[in-house]
Amino acid sequence: MRLFAFMGMAVCAIGWSGMAEAQNAKLCDKPRQMEGFKTCANVDKAKAEAAFTLYSTDPEQGQVKLLAAFNKLFPEIKTSYVRLQAGALYAKILSERQAKSYLVDIVQISDMGMILDFQRKGGFHQYVSPEMQFFPKEARSQPEGYWTWGSVIMAGIAYNPNNVSAAEAPKKWEDLLDPKWKDAINVKVSNSGLQHGVWYALKPILGEGYFKKFGEQKPRAFDSYVQQYGRLVDGQDKIIMGAQYSGYIEFKAKGAPLAFVFPETGVPSVPETYGIVDQAPHPNAAELFMDWFLSPIGQKALAEALLLHSPRNDVPPPGGADTVPLEKMKLLTPADWNDFEKDRPSFAKEWNRIVGAGR
Repeated sequence: MRLFAFMGMAVCAIGWSGMAEAQNAKLCDKPRQMEGFKTCANVDKAKAEAAFTLYSTDPEQGQVKLLAAFNKLFPEIKTSYVRLQAGALYAKILSERQAKSYLVDIVQISDMGMILDFQRKGGFHQYVSPEMQFFPKEARSQPEGYWTWGSVIMAGIAYNPNNVSAAEAPKKWEDLLDPKWKDAINVKVSNSGLQHGVWYALKPILGEGYFKKFGEQKPRAFDSYVQQYGRLVDGQDKIIMGAQYSGYIEFKAKGAPLAFVFPETGVPSVPETYGIVDQAPHPNAAELFMDWFLSPIGQKALAEALLLHSPRNDVPPPGGADTVPLEKMKLLTPADWNDFEKDRPSFAKEWNRIVGAGR
């Protein structure tokens, strides 16, 4: 799959702190066979801990469904979560750690720059799951065991065919600059990892002037794709620029009048990455969850709950037969995650200007 091959060099080129110690980590000698997955976690201790907390960027409704699927197998373990956009979530984690307040067990962030920064800061607990071997090399941390891509998200263009005809609908990213879309487009806020991915992928292709002109369209920014698609359905906006494909699948399945465009240029894509946090209050429960989550049954539960594509090639895409699989998409994925990380401050500043933060 081109997505993962494209990224390999950038991931492997990163210089990690604690390399010598980390390379000693390995899979346990005798993983325990559970119902649908293998684990190296101490299951008895995990049940005794009786809880774990996940920090995530995913919508609450889907997050609840995902955790409920795990809880069905392990009713002894109470699950809880905190949901924020990537930038706000990462700031919360760093603030807590600075105060030596260790509240979270597992973190999921949709911004690889933040993930790499957290690894450099020693923020992850290294745990090599028996299920990691089934993920592409580029979807796993180097050294292995710090983080793993849990899903791949992508962004295109969405519109409501009741309000915008197929003939006049934008087909290319450049079409969004047409004056007729002024005051009719919505996007995500600058804290979004996917929105940063859209910016980062399209700017070198469409030119420096593209987003300056896009700002003249006065797009409105929102925290969640639920708000974005809701406004499209209600007719408050006509177009979503950088529309999250999983959100489209979700709303379309409910009967919402929506259409999704995959521009020929390609669709920006970023991973949602998961890792166990160092000094987690419930480390055994966290390890057990990660093994379940990375397995086919956990990845299928993710696809059903959040309609996200799995990096595993043995897990079918979410939704129905109309869902486009990863291998049929032209994905625009950052080749250098370190550069992606360095780009965030300038992106946030410019994006806040474009959307008129507070407008």
